[in-house]
Amino acid sequence: MTANIVALGNLSPGKDIDAYLHTVSSFPILGAEEEQTLARRFSEEGDLEAARQLVISHLRFVVHIARGYQGYGLAQADLIQEGNVGLMKAVKRFNPDVGVRLVSFAVHWIRAEIHEFILRNWRIVKVATTKAQRKLFFNLRGAKKQLAWLTKEETQAVARDLGVPVEEVTRMEGRLAGADISFDADDDDDDSGGYAPAHYLHAKHADPAEVVMEEDDQDASLDSLSLALSSLDTRSRDIVQRRWLQDDKATLHELAAEYGVSAERIRQIEQNAMKKLKASIAA
Repeated sequence: MTANIVALGNLSPGKDIDAYLHTVSSFPILGAEEEQTLARRFSEEGDLEAARQLVISHLRFVVHIARGYQGYGLAQADLIQEGNVGLMKAVKRFNPDVGVRLVSFAVHWIRAEIHEFILRNWRIVKVATTKAQRKLFFNLRGAKKQLAWLTKEETQAVARDLGVPVEEVTRMEGRLAGADISFDADDDDDDSGGYAPAHYLHAKHADPAEVVMEEDDQDASLDSLSLALSSLDTRSRDIVQRRWLQDDKATLHELAAEYGVSAERIRQIEQNAMKKLKASIAA
């Protein structure tokens, strides 16, 4: 349904934003009675032409809302287009029997689409994922009166006003202060070379040769351990395996009860077996 409304409206900010603004400003504003009539035609009869008229008569209102989000560094045309999508969703869900004007009902849907777009595109790494973080993201930018970091008192005031923990305010402020950089950005300035994360974030085991060598060493160690264990007598090997090589390790008292000896005797057998293993592996 929304796609049909888009097709009928056939209006998009495009590259010529000034021409778009001039066009939407020329559309007449609907009166309450006319708005009710169009809304009923759409909701009761599925009249897409009525929906189109409802949309285009409110496009100027979307522009007004979108202008309030220019500080995020995103193209105004994109913000307006996302707001238009929210307006179309609002028209689709508008109930003329509720007794409110469409403009009041559509505010939520327009802002929701713009917010979602900003959160998807403002940074490569998402700065807000939960509902509380999204609320904090948009309100914190408006709450900061200067570029400096918030004081302790200001942080507490923001947290109190927004109903979030102080730690969340501090964490979000840090995210807002950060910036995206390329992992392996080329830098022609030799003096500042190494700033890109690729220069100081070492990927463990990134060298295939090192991975192969480490795996070979592990295999050799396991072979040596297996050979050393085979040189032990049955009881000593069982005690070592159950005390050291199993996830559910047996206690000295459990083994003592099973073999009918004291716990101290099991400890002695274990110590002697470990000495033999170390000598065998080192040989």
